[in-house]
Amino acid sequence: MKKDEKIIVGISIGDLNGIGAEIIIKTYEDPRSLELNTPVIFASAKTMQFFKNHFSSKINFFNIDSVEKVAHGKVNVVEVWSEPVKILFGTEDKKIGEYAIKSLEAATEALKEGAINVLVTAPINKHNIQSEKFNFPGHTDYLAKALNGKSLMFMVSDELRVGLLTDHVPLKDASNAITEGLVKEKITTVTKSLIQDFGIRKPKIAVLAINPHAGDNGVIGNEDDTILKPTLEKIKADGTLVYGPYSADSFFGSNTYKNFDAIIASYHDQGLIPFKTIAFGKGVNYTAGLDKVRTSPDHGTAYEIAGKGIADESSMKQAIYTAIEIFRQRESYNYYSKNPLKKGSR
Repeated sequence: MKKDEKIIVGISIGDLNGIGAEIIIKTYEDPRSLELNTPVIFASAKTMQFFKNHFSSKINFFNIDSVEKVAHGKVNVVEVWSEPVKILFGTEDKKIGEYAIKSLEAATEALKEGAINVLVTAPINKHNIQSEKFNFPGHTDYLAKALNGKSLMFMVSDELRVGLLTDHVPLKDASNAITEGLVKEKITTVTKSLIQDFGIRKPKIAVLAINPHAGDNGVIGNEDDTILKPTLEKIKADGTLVYGPYSADSFFGSNTYKNFDAIIASYHDQGLIPFKTIAFGKGVNYTAGLDKVRTSPDHGTAYEIAGKGIADESSMKQAIYTAIEIFRQRESYNYYSKNPLKKGSR
């Protein structure tokens, strides 16, 4: 793709009773947002018109029945369903969950086919999307299967990148899930992503301990001594700059995280609480490990403010910009990997 070509950004609408549509509309009300990309929203003309009227927006949608008819310079809406949908802001609704999945599945299919260049997903409700046909705990797990990759939830901002050894796993099961194989897989995924997606030639990675104080030599658990430490030593011996395990309680407050290109947390809240404290509103959820680019805002459906017109679109904007940047960086990496002499002659 040429540098002046507009990247086609597919957007799944998320939970219609949440803030997803609002932050999408706010993002593209500014005509300058169309200078770098062409959005394609997977929903319906009637649904998006409802949101436009509700939020008194002046945005203009261009309705199409297939992605192949996308128009650059316009906010495209692909007709995924045609029937009217009853929207009750702030309400968890199983039927609304079905529409969120319809949008996600259509957008993912377009991504697989190359009809869109990147996918940005608006927030979903992990409970109301569950069904016999869809039983994934979230976007990351679904996309791993749909796109046949080793997916990793990678929270990224300008100053911090956090990956997870275990993500949507109950805390009581997290330590048992952490094995030598898993640690190697996740560190490999993070390392590859830092190189090809973020242009970091020799990344430095820190790993946070499973137990408080890294187990205090077995006083508070032995998983760090028996699993993490020996595994990290093996990985480091192969040339990867990986360090740890670090005691998580002081790692962020002491600014130690600034010495690394990425941090890998052992479980969900260990990594996401500090990330969202430091980077909330500026952070992006990126699914590393896939051959396609997918990002999402770093927040949820925010039912408590849905429909009130006060949602902040900053993270949605950043998710779009990050997807574009990663897509371009990956294109450059792939090009010069295939043409090493060109890289050396620059």
